[in-house]
Amino acid sequence: MILNVSGRTDIVAFYTPWFINRYKEGFVDVRNPIYPKLVSRIYFSDVDLIVFCTKNPHPILPFLKVINKPILFQVTLTPYKKDIEPNVFNKKQVIEDIKEISNLLGKENVYVRYDPIFLSKKYSLEYHIKAFEKVCSELDGYITHIIVSFVDDYKNVRKNMNILRIKNFTPNDFKTLGLSFSRIAHKHNMTVQTCSEYNTLEEYGFLVDDCVSRELTKKLTGKSYPKWSSRNNKYCGCAKMVDIGTYNTCTHYCKYCYANFDEDKIKDNIKKHHVDSTMLIGYLESDDEIKIRRN
Repeated sequence: MILNVSGRTDIVAFYTPWFINRYKEGFVDVRNPIYPKLVSRIYFSDVDLIVFCTKNPHPILPFLKVINKPILFQVTLTPYKKDIEPNVFNKKQVIEDIKEISNLLGKENVYVRYDPIFLSKKYSLEYHIKAFEKVCSELDGYITHIIVSFVDDYKNVRKNMNILRIKNFTPNDFKTLGLSFSRIAHKHNMTVQTCSEYNTLEEYGFLVDDCVSRELTKKLTGKSYPKWSSRNNKYCGCAKMVDIGTYNTCTHYCKYCYANFDEDKIKDNIKKHHVDSTMLIGYLESDDEIKIRRN
């Protein structure tokens, strides 16, 4: 089993003490987001690989040496200001933390996500090219992979259009970005690829691959995994993962986020988080149906 920590929220940034408690106790309970009374119990003894997805890896750095599992990091590092990312950790520190992770785990096991990209009057094509150059320059020698994707039409995006003020990409915009990003990445000995996109930018030198490919997971674990068919994206070919997060629990409050769509619910959920609970939000209830998940 591959554990995704997490696509539904930033567990590393905000809930590391809870996660480490669960790891030490040996299991975690995950409430089904569609059928809330159905709870999956996951034993860490069944976990082959942990994929940490975060904007702020700092809280978990002291614990990496005690996690006796293969680890893959995907750290999102974007160039937006507080108008778009109101509560994101200091990005200079994130750069330093990525370097530390690279030194601990090896640069092949840490990916940077420049994700999502959108254009506006403030965040122009030129702005992104300059920011991408800065990221690649500062991480030269510490990472070999960068993943990019473009903003999608999520509920939260539509709600925040007056803040985002998104301009549509033209074919020439894609060409300019593709050629520029490819040139910059290659100059710093990195590959660059898109994530779950129809427009892969392959013609401009982008690598065509999945974020957590089945080839990579087999290399890290020695096991083969099916495609992550539960993902609602026909362009995603990642290995199947089990997400232990909960939607509407991330207090980064990014205006483009797919996992947050109700800020009032975020506040309510946070009040229900308990570091000693077996699940991220709330406790097990007497009428919950617990099923042990093995894959």
